[in-house]
Amino acid sequence: MKFTEEHNAIRETIARFIDTEINPYADQWEAEGIFPAHELFKKMGNLGLLGIAKPVEYGGMGLDYSYQIVFSEELGRIASGGVSMGIGVQTDMATPALARFGSDELRREFLVPAIAGDAVFSIAVSEPHAGSDVAAIKTTAKKDGDDYVINGTKMWITNSTQADYLCLLANTSDDKPHLNKSLIIVPTNTPGVSFSERLNKLGMRSSDTAQVFFDDVRVPQKNLIGEEGHGFIYQMLQFQEERLFAAAGGLKGMEDCINKTIEYTRDRQIFGQSVLDNQVVHFRMAELQTEVEALRALVYNAVEGYIDGEDVTRKASMAKLKVGRLLREVSDSCMQYWGGMGYMWDNPVARAYRDSRLTSIGGGADEVMLSIICKTMGILPSRKK
Repeated sequence: MKFTEEHNAIRETIARFIDTEINPYADQWEAEGIFPAHELFKKMGNLGLLGIAKPVEYGGMGLDYSYQIVFSEELGRIASGGVSMGIGVQTDMATPALARFGSDELRREFLVPAIAGDAVFSIAVSEPHAGSDVAAIKTTAKKDGDDYVINGTKMWITNSTQADYLCLLANTSDDKPHLNKSLIIVPTNTPGVSFSERLNKLGMRSSDTAQVFFDDVRVPQKNLIGEEGHGFIYQMLQFQEERLFAAAGGLKGMEDCINKTIEYTRDRQIFGQSVLDNQVVHFRMAELQTEVEALRALVYNAVEGYIDGEDVTRKASMAKLKVGRLLREVSDSCMQYWGGMGYMWDNPVARAYRDSRLTSIGGGADEVMLSIICKTMGILPSRKK
């Protein structure tokens, strides 16, 4: 992609914001197990950072997705993966369908505060028995008068305990699994909505993640995003942006691991020379940086296609698969060269090692990405009926 001065201005703005408003507090938020989403998102909203690719009439900048991917890539500089994930939920996971398919009334009521940073959003899709298999969700939203009455539960929901609104995927009919789902905006202060304690996760420690319960939750049918029964399609489209966000968001984090490891191994002495001077170490750093640059090229290429209206399902899935595996490879390789220091909980590479493991699971596991890629290649075996 050919970046303009406007692209670079957005990159510099978010970089400055991270350096002043996020990274100085990253260790504190990690220890507390939560970051102050309302406070942070309001500051970002004041800078226009929550609506870069969203429509101008609802407070966004109205720019194409290349500007959003610059923003996503820069978030990889955040020293706590849970914070960047929480931001991504707001911008690239819970609001794309609302911005694209929501009615004007719905967007004015819910998208405007999301872009301004006046409201925190969560995406409520996964369930205890249905993670990557979105079609298997059991939460229902049944019509009663002018309302939907919602019953069920959602699991591993990021931003949930601070969220004002949920973008909920629920079954609104008894039709086939890919035709019976709808996306509905649910205010979290609605009677019948409740939350578990914050979940004790391996990584992404600074993000609040919980199980959400719905017990006869009543919301107006006007909170439906787009058309009823199109929720599975809308969610698959949201996944495209989520997966591109994940792929772009991993780039700077991996480079940070590599650079910190180079710095440490240059100073660390073993057997009379720096660790970095061993060929196995400096060659490995070169290999890892090459892999990062190759992934960056794939991400940029997919984004160009997305902007041009192409179906980038294959490339987005490839990028998501690659970033999940490469994050593991980079953090694991770098940790090895830190020796015992790398195994300490507060070590930045150790944190990256823990945080990055989620990428191969959330937003569609590696195996799901491989199935999607195989399907686009025409080599996925058909299921026996």
